[in-house]
Amino acid sequence: MEYFLELGHIGLFISAFLAATILPLSSEIVLSALLLSGLSPITLVIIATIGNVLGSLTNYALGYWASLVVVKKWLRMSEDDFVRAEQRFVKYGMFALCFAWVPIIGDPLTVMAGVLRVRLKWFLILVTAGKFLRYVVISYMVLNIN
Repeated sequence: MEYFLELGHIGLFISAFLAATILPLSSEIVLSALLLSGLSPITLVIIATIGNVLGSLTNYALGYWASLVVVKKWLRMSEDDFVRAEQRFVKYGMFALCFAWVPIIGDPLTVMAGVLRVRLKWFLILVTAGKFLRYVVISYMVLNIN
């Protein structure tokens, strides 16, 4: 049984990490299956959150350290797209990072935070809060379906 717990936790961490990158993966399915298997919801939410935040931190690092040419190519953004994304980020401010979990816009948002040199402390606080709350809501919904 311990082996299953370890594999489940490792699998959830990996899926959450990869889901926060540009790969089209979903950690919600893995989380849901593990919740339904009877594993601790608190432990699963914490593991998923940590993995997902670290994946977003990878995006942030790419934006922070990579050249704009690399970032634009990686995100497949034209110069106009890049300018619009930057303007949106500036318009809505750092609190937009609470929505880094949203599909399609979340990954570019975390890369843009790196490009714009958002303070790492605020990046981690806001991204973690949004991702944690998402996993709490998903867990609640999965465990309370009749």
